[in-house]
This record gives sequence, C-alpha cells and structure tokens, in this order.
Amino acid sequence: MRHRPDPGGGSGGGRPDESARLVLLVDDEQAIRTICRVNLEGDGFAVAEATNGVEALEAVRQARPSLVLLDVMMPSVDGWRVAEQLHAEEETPEIPVVFLSARAEHEDRLRAQELGAVGYVVKPFDPIELAGIVRDVLERIARGERDQLNRELSGHE
Repeated sequence: MRHRPDPGGGSGGGRPDESARLVLLVDDEQAIRTICRVNLEGDGFAVAEATNGVEALEAVRQARPSLVLLDVMMPSVDGWRVAEQLHAEEETPEIPVVFLSARAEHEDRLRAQELGAVGYVVKPFDPIELAGIVRDVLERIARGERDQLNRELSGHE
C-alpha cells in the first residue's frame, strides 16, 4: 500500500476534515490507479493505493479510509471477496465501497448492491468526473442517504 499525503501540504485554513478525507484506490492496473489518484488528489482528497485484494483489506484495517474505490476483477482475492469481508468484519462495514469495473451487466450491479456498495462506476469512465462522484457519495452518506445510494445500484437511478 502506498499513501500519498494531502497534496496541499496542510495549507489553507479551510475545512481540514475535507482535505483529510482518505480514499483507498484498489486496482491491479497501474495506469488506472495513476489517473484516478491524480484526479482525486487534484480535488483535495488524500489517496492510498492497493494493487490487490489482500493489500486492500490490510490498508482498510490500518488506514480506515473515508471511502474505498474497488476494482472487481483482480487476481487472487477479487473485489467481490474484499467487499464481502469488509461487510462482515465488525469494524469495517460502514466504510463505503464504490466499485470500479469493466463488468457492466445488471447482475454485477445487483451483486454490488447485495454486498452493501454505494456506487458502481463502469470502465472506461471519465477520470475527471471521479472526484465529483466520490464527493457526491460522501456528501449523500453524511446526509443519511446511504440506503438510497445502495438501492440506486439496481439501475433505478
């Protein structure tokens, strides 16, 4: 796992909780992680990276991110299994998961919904929009709309 500190270096007297929000980005493809990290950091998020499911579970336990962006198809422990474990563990079920996946079938969205996810972004996606998606999800969860986000995964958006 690699953690990148807040790109602002703590500058700005604004809302420190905003800049401190940590996103764990889990994808086995370096290019995807890089483009996502650049855009998320550019929008003020701190970003930690994991290249596989095992690293992701360890990173969540250690860093307690505000949100996990989770690839579905990874070698060894896939994103489905990571989400299952996060949902089952006593200390991590409340950490929101947004899946990133090339799998666009309705059944995949339903599985994400069953696993308690709050978002599903289909690859290829516009990386410039990713920070806005993350920010929207976090704001909606803060307003108590987590269940609504989960229900929207079935395609009734």
